[in-house]
Formats: sequence, C-alpha cells, structure tokens
Amino acid sequence: MAGPQIYSATAAEHSHWQMPVAIRACDHDLTLVIPAHNEELRLPWTLQQAASFFAHWDIDYRLLVIDDGSTDSTASLTDRFGPRFSTISLEKCGGKGRAVRTGMLLATGRVVAFTDADLPFDLAALKQGYALIASGQCEVVFGARDMPDSKHLAPRRPARQLATAVFRQLARLLVSRQVTDTQCGLKMFSRRAALEVFSRTRIDGFAFDAEVVMLTQRLGLRFARVPVILVNDYGSTLSIRRHALPMMVDLVRIWLAGRKPLPPPVPVVQPWLLQRRRVELPSQQQRKEAA
Repeated sequence: MAGPQIYSATAAEHSHWQMPVAIRACDHDLTLVIPAHNEELRLPWTLQQAASFFAHWDIDYRLLVIDDGSTDSTASLTDRFGPRFSTISLEKCGGKGRAVRTGMLLATGRVVAFTDADLPFDLAALKQGYALIASGQCEVVFGARDMPDSKHLAPRRPARQLATAVFRQLARLLVSRQVTDTQCGLKMFSRRAALEVFSRTRIDGFAFDAEVVMLTQRLGLRFARVPVILVNDYGSTLSIRRHALPMMVDLVRIWLAGRKPLPPPVPVVQPWLLQRRRVELPSQQQRKEAA
C-alpha cells in the first residue's frame, strides 16, 4: 500500500487539559473497538476475521465490542474468542457515536482504533496506521476512501454513493478541507489523543466522525491519512431515509461548535477495564448541560 499523507499539527487551542476519566495505565499495544447493535448475524464473521488477522501479527492486542443496547445475543459473542476479546454492554441504544466514545475512553491500548461491525475495510490499513502512531510520526490516523491508492472492491449502491458525495462536500465546507473523507469507518489514535478527543465529543449519531476530525485539528494533533481497501459495503446500518437529515443537522451543530471556545473534557464513563458490564451513560442532553 502506498505511503500515507501526514499533516503537520496546527497551533493547538488552549485546551485546559485535565484527566477526563480516572486513567488506567496502558497494558497492551493495540485496542480495536467495534460498536455493535443487534449484530448477532454479522459480528461472528467479523470477530473471526479479526482473530485470523491478529494471529499473523506479532502484537499484544485486545478487541473490545461495545454492545449498544442490543436485544439479541450480541453481548455474548466475544465469549467464543478467548480473553483478548471482550464486550461492554450499554443499557439502552444511544447511537454509534456514543458507543464509540465509550470504547475509546475505556480502552487501555497504547494505540486505540475503531472500525465498523461489518468490517468493511481490509485490516492492512490498521497495521499501517499503528506503525505511524507507534513510531511517533503522528498521533491520529484517518482511513480514507478517496486517496489515489484507495480501492473499492465491493459494489456500492448508487443512492449511497450520491449521499456520500453530498455529505463529503458539506463536510469539506464546514469541517475540514484536509480530511476530505470524514466518515471512513477506520480511525486510529494514540491513547493520549483518544482521551483528548473523545472526552470532548458531543455527537451521538453517525456524524460523530466529522466531530472527531474537527476536534483533532482544533487540538493541534499531528495526523495522517492512509488509503483503505473497501471489501464489504452491504452490511451498513446507515439508512439514508432515516439518518440523512439528522446527520446534516449534526454537521451544522459541529460547525457551530467549531466557532466557539474548545469544550472542556467531560467525564462520561466509569474507568472499568475491558470486562462485560452493563453501564448507564448520561444522555446527550445531560452532556450538553455538563458542558
């Protein structure tokens, strides 16, 4: 795979940094977070593919599923894959953004990444991004479907392609001109960067990726973009009919937030370490009031 695009850090806004959660020491190399809601059919394949991938990579890893209020057997699926695989279950479905936020704040890898439950991308990009962060070249890596060496091996529905193009253009205008594919579902962070960014996110829905990009740039974190290979696009739970308008509204909210002072970190979870628990998190309204 071709080399990444690395972007120099801009001057960080004064962040008044403080510990957003009671920090536990890093105890492994990489945590891969996967948000899941009623994924009992797709998730076993994803977990098996991930296990096979990591078996050929000499790295100390953990895979953490965040069960977003599922009513099926999603919460128990990691039991089949050994101690490196675990699940944290949330009482109610609160959105992909909230589920990812939970995992990224609870993860204890030196590098923390997240991807989608249907494993849409070849995990070779995960290894490339990990190397960039572990070597100190950057603190954040964004997968990108729009780089010259990105590949689309799975056919995409025309309506989905159109919606992606429209959202991408709006995000370019309102959020970032450098990160032109904010919604790619593969992103990687140093532990410090993950805590800096995700303790400040407020978007619980699918547009949370754009907020993550905006915060990365506002915090002055050095980041890179790496091309990804799309190998699966049939399993997305994103519905254009149900989610397009809320995503547009959230995009405007992100733009408006970007015109205000950088928000302080908000503690949103208890510092429990990678074990199955059922936790109730504050609602989005409660988070707004706390901010």
